[in-house]
Amino acid sequence: MLIGEYQHNIDSKGRVIVPSKLREDLGDRFVVTRGLDSCLFIYPLDRWEAIVEKLKTLPLTDGDVRRFARFFTSGAAQCECDTQGRILIPSVLRQYAGLSKNIVTIGVVDRVEIWDSQKWQDYNEGAFDGDALAGKMASLGI
Repeated sequence: MLIGEYQHNIDSKGRVIVPSKLREDLGDRFVVTRGLDSCLFIYPLDRWEAIVEKLKTLPLTDGDVRRFARFFTSGAAQCECDTQGRILIPSVLRQYAGLSKNIVTIGVVDRVEIWDSQKWQDYNEGAFDGDALAGKMASLGI
């Protein structure tokens, strides 16, 4: 299970450390791609393959399916950590997520998210309505 929040820096070459606790669950190879909410998603390879297989079953004639598939897969990159536990985030993904020097890496059950530190702070200050969220989770059976 991928959980936790970690503060790190991104270096001038676009490399970031993947925290060791998250690397254990991600495995040796994984995929980084555009995520929702202006962050990046990292998926273990088996989970990524399951998502791609699901995308293949969706109707190509549906414009939203095509747009989402393009958005989600066009910037995707398969990664492996170097000996220091870092991955290189492609520039197109760094730009998309607006990554500056300070980043936050979080585990979200079956994926990892990478956020620009300021965006993560803004998201947490503005997007969280505990009562509304609790009601929504209750309606989903959680």
